[in-house]
Amino acid sequence: MLLEDTTTIAETHARCRVIALDRARELAAERENRRLRGALERQAAELRRSQARLVAAADAERRRLERDLHDGAQSRFVAIALQLRQAQAAAPPGSEAVALLDAAIAELRTGLDELRELARGIHPAVLTDHGLGPALEALAARAPLPVEVRGALGGRLPETVETAAYFAVSEALANVAKYAGATHAVVEVRRERGRLVVTVDDDGRGGADPRGGSGLQGLADRAGALGGRVAVESPAGFGTCVRIELPEHGLGPTSEQGAGRRVA
Repeated sequence: MLLEDTTTIAETHARCRVIALDRARELAAERENRRLRGALERQAAELRRSQARLVAAADAERRRLERDLHDGAQSRFVAIALQLRQAQAAAPPGSEAVALLDAAIAELRTGLDELRELARGIHPAVLTDHGLGPALEALAARAPLPVEVRGALGGRLPETVETAAYFAVSEALANVAKYAGATHAVVEVRRERGRLVVTVDDDGRGGADPRGGSGLQGLADRAGALGGRVAVESPAGFGTCVRIELPEHGLGPTSEQGAGRRVA
């Protein structure tokens, strides 16, 4: 009887030892998994920060190029136009020189308009100076079809957020003009639970494919680098809605310049 009891105790100890070893291995595996998850999360966070820094650097370079064009080439064009006007005023009325100078001034104006359009495409000054609302209004005013801008922001957002939203809307409106067959579009902006939400709706034919080289994929990548996203809904025959979501905090401090300004 004593031998049987001793054997049972030994077997129980052995089983307990196996269970303890198994549990120890499980705990070690759990700790290793937590460590690996933490490392992956840190790497993913650093990747997002790196992507966001690249976006911020690209935006800063856009602003620098726009300033250089405005302060350099555009200013020179304007000065040359004034000099040509002075020369035209001094030329004999009705002479060939007057006609040649008039043609030169017209060409210069065309070149200046093209340069200004290029500067707006690089980085519009109104966005830097006055913020997203006025920049969207200016964008809508230049669109080749009627565009209504709705919503209120109540203040400035970080530059990276404003820039990403502006160029997403610009690309969406360009697609509306090129492909949608629309007669009207609506841009709406709002703040929603810590995010900037911008939608572009049109009354066109729908059926848009965002993967078809429309430029929206690049904007979606840009939004993703800031922790946002771009979604497209385009049922055939019912128009297209492009929805842009970006975190309000962006990368930098929010400027109070233009606080309280309404979009529309």
